[in-house]
Amino acid sequence: MTAFRITTFQFTCQLIGVVVITLHLLASQVSAETNSPVVVPKLVQQAEQARIKAINKARPSAVSVFMPGGGGGGSGVLISPEGYALTNFHVTSPAGSYMKCGLSDGRVYDAVLVGLDPVGDLAMIKLLGRDDFPVATLGDSLKSKAGDECMVIGNPFLLATNLQPTVTYGILSGVGRYQYPSGTLLEYADCLQTDASINPGNSGGPLYSSQGDLLGIVGRGSFEKRGRVNVGVGYAISINQAKNFLGYLSSGRIVDHATLGATVTTDPDGGVVVSNILESSDAYRRGMRYNSEILELAGRPVSTANDVQNVLGTLPNGWRIPITFREEGKTIETLVRLPGVHRRDELLTKMASAMPPPPPVPDQPGDKPDNQEDQPQRRRRPAQRPDPNAPQPKAPKPESPKPQPHGPGPGGARKKPVKIPPQAMALIKNREGFANYYFNQQNQDRCFKSLQDQFPAGETWKLTGKTADGKDIKLLLSNEKCVVSLGDRSLELKAKSDFFDAVDTGNDAALLVALDSLRRLMLLGPEKFGETYYWGTMPLGGQRPLRDCMLGTSQEIEHRWLMHPETGALECIEAFADRDTDPAEAWLEYDNGKLTGLDLRFGVESKRKITELQIEFDAQTTSDAAPAKETAAANDGEDQ
Repeated sequence: MTAFRITTFQFTCQLIGVVVITLHLLASQVSAETNSPVVVPKLVQQAEQARIKAINKARPSAVSVFMPGGGGGGSGVLISPEGYALTNFHVTSPAGSYMKCGLSDGRVYDAVLVGLDPVGDLAMIKLLGRDDFPVATLGDSLKSKAGDECMVIGNPFLLATNLQPTVTYGILSGVGRYQYPSGTLLEYADCLQTDASINPGNSGGPLYSSQGDLLGIVGRGSFEKRGRVNVGVGYAISINQAKNFLGYLSSGRIVDHATLGATVTTDPDGGVVVSNILESSDAYRRGMRYNSEILELAGRPVSTANDVQNVLGTLPNGWRIPITFREEGKTIETLVRLPGVHRRDELLTKMASAMPPPPPVPDQPGDKPDNQEDQPQRRRRPAQRPDPNAPQPKAPKPESPKPQPHGPGPGGARKKPVKIPPQAMALIKNREGFANYYFNQQNQDRCFKSLQDQFPAGETWKLTGKTADGKDIKLLLSNEKCVVSLGDRSLELKAKSDFFDAVDTGNDAALLVALDSLRRLMLLGPEKFGETYYWGTMPLGGQRPLRDCMLGTSQEIEHRWLMHPETGALECIEAFADRDTDPAEAWLEYDNGKLTGLDLRFGVESKRKITELQIEFDAQTTSDAAPAKETAAANDGEDQ
């Protein structure tokens, strides 16, 4: 059906073209004989005006990326007025932390690396110099269909040295394509295929709909054994996948993709079944077994193994998603936490082996030593003579960063060695495991400030409330002791092992572990709490909007604090003792913006629910619990 639709569409386009050309020739002949004006059919005029309008809407957000020193380049697309833009991992990897970017307004901007997704071939960069950049309108790639018109705007063969990007037009030749990775990197899942011309240099650039909305990030083409020339088969990472990773990329981290902890195969009789599963996986803990039939993942029906990989390949490591499967005739709807494809060190090793060396830049007088933390690595090479015939970019306006000339393609010459300007260097901070720790620190500060607005830095917290069966419950948290009392029974955490065991065995004292992590975070701050960083955004209980997540490890337990993206209200604290067991989840419940309840959960079950919550901080008693900014329900709203 799809192939027939495309053939019919192409035939119709060709027929319309022949008719228009014939009418134009006839009109020209009549006009020459009668000296009367040519009349273009109204439908043709409307179609042409719509196409021009869409291009004019889209083109300002397209970015031409150039490596300092003429080391290559590519394309990108702006997604925020502050200058955040998306491109490919394989475009930014030769540049390191700094690059130059041009827009169709004729200006060149400094840009720095923000975050990397080497598995999905995505990267986020930030253009500097203004806070009102033109941005693309994000579309919905799941609504796209084969045969829809589309366009690609970018920098093929680095032709945009005059900062005017190239526009190519075509159709979506296919949707939901899967392109195998190189090892485990550069995987294109659920991607879009197009016949709009894509060539080297278009990488990282935008694929727009015929209305000028952003549908994807161009990344690869079927160039193998075809001499690196366009053959009408190009692929773009779906914008819906990019949306899932925006929070992770803005964290400044090097991020990983998700897997299920199980392998699947397409059943000859139809459907997708589990062919192998790890007993340590969350999917196994939720009841999935060998030969279970998977029906839905993250709200999307799946019927083949390719469908499963297309969904998983668009999701970040650590997300929790709804899943539906059938086991022994029983349909189970539950939530599953997705592990990563790689271990952390494994991903860094594979990424390093896949990256080319950074472009060599001679040392400059006054440069900081190469071993200084905030100075990207530099290498020496002989100076190159500038190419006098190389096209020159337009001179920017006075307030713009001065552009560097680039040759017409990779390896082009430059006039002088490139030095990272101070305004860009101030936004670059190296740290192992991060693409750019500067942006992680910014997000940490933002999240911690939000928590400070809700909870004081008190050494002693006392909480009282009622359990579901009407019993009194008391919790005492301090530097000296952590005790939970339920009726005439008490549990106290003394040694470090007690905290670990409380989470690992799933008892009531796990609520102490979660709450005490918050108390110590507020008292000590992120720097002294332990290894603390901003993780990104993720669903809470499998539901959107995506929550901000800050992560900290202390006493051999990993804690996650999840906050509503709009109100900043803390909604859940997760404590992980072992990856092979369920974490303790302390859900915070609000009433009219007041914290009034707690719910301790393991897996998908509630262990202990507390209502009528009252809190004392140190010696000061409050009639109500700590206020949140606003009520933040766990299951409302859309992805931000």
